[in-house]
Amino acid sequence: MTKFVAAWLVIFVVSCAMAQNTDVLGMHNLSPSSGSPVYSGGSLGCTFCHAPHSNRTGGNGLWNQQLSAQTYTPYTSSTYSGIYHQKGNTQPPLGMSSSLCLSCHDGTVAPGQGSIYGQQTNKASMFSADVFGADLSTSHPFSMVLPLSDAPDLAASLVASKRTIDPLHKVRLIAGNVECTSCHNPHVQAIDTKSQNFLVRDSSSGQMCLSCHDPLRVVTGQVNQLTGWSSSMHATATNPIMSSANLGSYGMVAATACLSCHVPHKAGGAARILRIAVPALPSIDPIADPTTQPCLTCHAGGSNLQVAAPNVYIEISKASGHPYPAGPNLHDAAESVATTSALLNNNRHATCVDCHNPHDANTVGTVFPVPPAIRVSQSGVVGVSASDGTTVLTPAVNQFENCLRCHGTSTGKQILAKYGYLPTRVVSAADSLNVIPQLSPAATSSHPVTHDSSSTLVQFSLRTYMMKFDGTTQARLIGQRIFCTDCHNSDDNREFSVSGGGPNGPHGSIYSHILERRYEFSQAATSGQTITNLFPNPDLTATGPYALCAKCHDLTNVVTDVSFSKHSLHINAGFSCSVCHSAHGMGSVSTTVSGERLVNFDASVVAQNGTTPITYSHTASATSNNTCILQCHGYNHNADGSVSAAALRSIRGKAK
Repeated sequence: MTKFVAAWLVIFVVSCAMAQNTDVLGMHNLSPSSGSPVYSGGSLGCTFCHAPHSNRTGGNGLWNQQLSAQTYTPYTSSTYSGIYHQKGNTQPPLGMSSSLCLSCHDGTVAPGQGSIYGQQTNKASMFSADVFGADLSTSHPFSMVLPLSDAPDLAASLVASKRTIDPLHKVRLIAGNVECTSCHNPHVQAIDTKSQNFLVRDSSSGQMCLSCHDPLRVVTGQVNQLTGWSSSMHATATNPIMSSANLGSYGMVAATACLSCHVPHKAGGAARILRIAVPALPSIDPIADPTTQPCLTCHAGGSNLQVAAPNVYIEISKASGHPYPAGPNLHDAAESVATTSALLNNNRHATCVDCHNPHDANTVGTVFPVPPAIRVSQSGVVGVSASDGTTVLTPAVNQFENCLRCHGTSTGKQILAKYGYLPTRVVSAADSLNVIPQLSPAATSSHPVTHDSSSTLVQFSLRTYMMKFDGTTQARLIGQRIFCTDCHNSDDNREFSVSGGGPNGPHGSIYSHILERRYEFSQAATSGQTITNLFPNPDLTATGPYALCAKCHDLTNVVTDVSFSKHSLHINAGFSCSVCHSAHGMGSVSTTVSGERLVNFDASVVAQNGTTPITYSHTASATSNNTCILQCHGYNHNADGSVSAAALRSIRGKAK
């Protein structure tokens, strides 16, 4: 027996020595020659964890390291429940797989504190990144409550047969559960030669994550948030990543994959283990808005990518930008997970993931879908139907369906001063910020966003093509529909730039209401009184006060009075289009204002003519004098088309 034990010990010693010499153990070999930040005297690296003859810890594998008695705070989130994900975490069972790892990695027990040999003297200490402490809420969940609950984005085999779908069978469940050793092999550091973190297999391109999270799974009646991942830009982009980004060792967006946004251990954002932007952006609260931070690692300019992505951060930071969540305006993924509601009622906030699905979004390129189809950068996002403003569409088919999550029947809408002047329309529904009735096919007239152009009136000024920012270069063909983003867009977006440009979409603008181009509003302190910001004889080019209208409408044609005989009179007198025309459409029915050609007066500028309600009617002839009965700029417009002599002289004087 003595000879047998001696022989066994020789084998153990030789095996450990071989492991050290071939660097199989890597950092887990705590002998002086290992290169580990923690090391002790002696040469038997295996004995830091294992005892060759006995086990006093209650752990498996002849365990030697003293176990931790720490109580841990497990991972949790609003979408981590029996409804959408596993039931939660429990404390790692003492002596089982994860408990053994935590005996060093929770930082409460010194490495080398053996139950058999006592504490070996350590030099230096563990890297801080490898010490998790008692708070495991920012790490991937493990030691879950059994049995595991199913979810549409998880491999069906996890619950059905307790197996992952790793084709190499390296990523595996431990006793039917996810444990540290599901993903880590503590005896071999460099199986993944790029990411030498004791991974059980090569994890480039998200291969380890995809062993459990299945983008291809289809569950009837449920939404798989990962659908589209395989062809998404985050899974296919070959952009080189610079070391300054601290996104790991793979060096390319496609190879980094899931790790571009998620951190398996000690993530910056607890819910959904999201990373904090590198460098961190102090103007964005990582607690209130954990979902935006990881996006801005690459989409905030800087040098994290060899070829920088369009700088979205600087757009949102402009005078008129979609607001970040702050204070009580918290964003949470549970807002859009439920199939009963996709409305963003939680006050005003807009995060990247409200408009983009990072698991599905693709690069824009130079080919754009015909309006109103969803842009490829928004593929896979949630929307609501324009027919009722509440029916959930997963995914949204049209771009406007995504916008209507906030700008439709949502109860959280606000008028914010940062967006500038907002006209008050004479004819308006109870919820004046709900654009659904304004853009409805039932509206007397509206811009063709949610429906095809259906006006029976010829739009004489309408161009065949939209114009780029220079006002002379043709862009997209004007068809039966337009996008919301044809008006609400970054003021330097790539689509309408002649060369180069910033990101497409309504991230932010130097112009009010996130408008793509300059559009001035005539305003008066009291309705019917003097307008303070007139633009007499305005510049009708791409730099003028009505440049946004000029994108689709030939303003030279407008001032020739082809469609309305008094256009030039009003425009050259300095009155904005906004005085008479609604931007979206006629949102309600009126007995006095017909609403043709988007005519719906700004009640902050015009007033009643005596006791007669503000009235507008459109006659059969497009060139005839349409009738307005109202008071504007302190002068009466009468039923017979006349204006008081003083008002007429004033207007004509300005027009000269």
